[in-house]
Amino acid sequence: MQTPSMAASTTLYYPIPKSFLLSPPSRYKRNPNNLISCSAKPISSLQTTNHRTQKQNLPLPPTFEDSFLLYQFSSPTEDPGFSNRISDGEPVELVIRSVEEDNKSLVISSNMWWADLKAALGQRINVEGIVSSVSVIVKDRHLVLPHVSVRDLRYIDWGELKRKGFKGVVFDKDNTLTAPYSLAIWPPLRPSIEQCKAVFGHDIAVFSNSAGLTEYDHDDSKAKALEAETGIRVLRHKTKKPAGTAEEVEKHFGCASSELIMVGDRPFTDIVYGNRNGFLTVLTEPLSRAEEPFIVRQVRRLELALLKRWLRKGLKPVDHILVSDVTPFVKDPSDL
Repeated sequence: MQTPSMAASTTLYYPIPKSFLLSPPSRYKRNPNNLISCSAKPISSLQTTNHRTQKQNLPLPPTFEDSFLLYQFSSPTEDPGFSNRISDGEPVELVIRSVEEDNKSLVISSNMWWADLKAALGQRINVEGIVSSVSVIVKDRHLVLPHVSVRDLRYIDWGELKRKGFKGVVFDKDNTLTAPYSLAIWPPLRPSIEQCKAVFGHDIAVFSNSAGLTEYDHDDSKAKALEAETGIRVLRHKTKKPAGTAEEVEKHFGCASSELIMVGDRPFTDIVYGNRNGFLTVLTEPLSRAEEPFIVRQVRRLELALLKRWLRKGLKPVDHILVSDVTPFVKDPSDL
């Protein structure tokens, strides 16, 4: 496996495109004063009125954007504004071809806008996570409990994990390695990440619900930027955690998921995904709540409340086939 070369340390951000949550691009806005009337009276019925009244009552020719939906169900010559766009002496065939090309361009632009909008909403609403959470709360509560809980990555003993037979590490991104929507590793964690690289070599990767997720990062730009900034491979995948299998992860590392460590800050996503697929799971505290969306902060509070309640009731995490005692994997704070 090859790891992208380490780039110069810079702080980069890729905020969720909030503009797409407010309104569509201005070129697609409908003009309320220029609507298509499907029940307009024929011009002949207006001949009894005076010329001024007739001009006021006649609908204005719609723009191509206004008639776009109707155009999908008609030929170009039936477009209400079509005749107004034919200049004297211009062949009808050329005008039809021009309209079809404009229509094709508009469809492509609309699809791009919809993809960005869906990606922005997807970062706030994890449908797979909601469905999984219901199932976990009802019958699989033990999947929420991590094998190891630490404050952050500095408390993990990478060398001890390697000695116990683990072959690689899978990191969540936001609030585990970086601040939300940032590309730079959280500065206090950099020494620990370098230690992890020294121990596991190229066998570390990021498996995130942002960078590398097809729905959100459809052109791989965020994954490539994160790789350049951190020097850590970002796995591409199509399914949000906690849904999905470990097949893509196992293929990358070339070993079973039971020989890998899943590190993340969300019990109902990172930990449930890891436990369900046989990883050793490590839960960290979030690095920065201030930059999280309001709804994420509220969901996180609920997750931690349920986790603490189930721990008080004596619920235990799922067994792991390689280890039973995980205490050697946590560094003493005095050693930091």
